[in-house]
Amino acid sequence: MAEEEKQETEETTEESAEEQAPEAEEQTPEAEEQAPEAEAEEETPEPEAAAEAPAAQAPAEPAEPEEVLSPKQRRKRERSQASGPAGPERAPQERAAERAERRRGAAVSRRRYRASQRGKRGEPRQGTPQPEREPGSKKVRQGTVVSAGADKTITVEIPVVRRHPTYEKVVRRSSKLHAHDESNTAQEGDIVRVIESRPLSRTKRWRLLDVVEKSR
Repeated sequence: MAEEEKQETEETTEESAEEQAPEAEEQTPEAEEQAPEAEAEEETPEPEAAAEAPAAQAPAEPAEPEEVLSPKQRRKRERSQASGPAGPERAPQERAAERAERRRGAAVSRRRYRASQRGKRGEPRQGTPQPEREPGSKKVRQGTVVSAGADKTITVEIPVVRRHPTYEKVVRRSSKLHAHDESNTAQEGDIVRVIESRPLSRTKRWRLLDVVEKSR
């Protein structure tokens, strides 16, 4: 049974091949006529595609950096690009005289503006007056001991509170100085008074006067 089925399938395939062969032979003349036309179309590319191809292949041009001009060059370029009737020709002396007159007018307006601003602010007041001191008297300062680790030497922080002479604002500052403590009586945190003295070392120009308040 299997051999008979194989023979039947072979016969059917041969018949179908014979039927398709004439059809292929009939179509060959038309295919031959269309083949040259297809070849001609492939040989002649469209002009638009040919024009776009070089443009696509061309590398992009780098952007030119912007020219940096000085203010004088910028004004000169603006004057050259200005549209309007040209002014009369002038001698160099006339231009110099006009420039000097323009500068004098600007100076007058500037002085007037600054005077008005000073009037709005008001005249500067007198700040904290300097304490009167007799000639030859030694300075005395009061501060807090911030360090007493060294032998016979203490570091005192002096607060300075003053009013600014122009802005009338209270300015708080502090300064540190080294003072000589012969008996090591002052401790850290004490409020002490120191008095000016002769140079006792490279950094000591003050001497402990008394302890105002002991630290707790």
